Amino acid sequence: MITTTIREFHHAQTPEYKAICDVLRPVIDESLPNAESKIWHRHPVWFLDGNPIVGYAKLKSCIRLMFWSGADFGEADLKPGTGKFKDASIRYTDATEIDLDALKRWLAKAQDIQWDYKNIYKRKGRLERLA
Repeated sequence: MITTTIREFHHAQTPEYKAICDVLRPVIDESLPNAESKIWHRHPVWFLDGNPIVGYAKLKSCIRLMFWSGADFGEADLKPGTGKFKDASIRYTDATEIDLDALKRWLAKAQDIQWDYKNIYKRKGRLERLA
């Protein structure tokens, strides 16, 4: 099933994964009040000025919360991605694993530490840090 809204994405999950999504979304919405949220590449993603900031995805064995610029947050619990991008993520298998204080801290950093993914194609794959 292809989902077109975040609500549909949540309802398409197993009860355990829906519970994780249902904890994440209101904290993200509250912490990023100026963000646009939508389904992007089949997953819920939040954007600031067209730049992807945070999103989550259903993987085979978990829900992965990803911050596009998270590798520069200096947070041990966020594991950097591989390759040339600046992403970092954490994986959850149960809603009780979510540390709300850490999540709010990461979301605050996500507003201050941003790499320009919106224009990555114009720059032929080269990332630049936003001021």
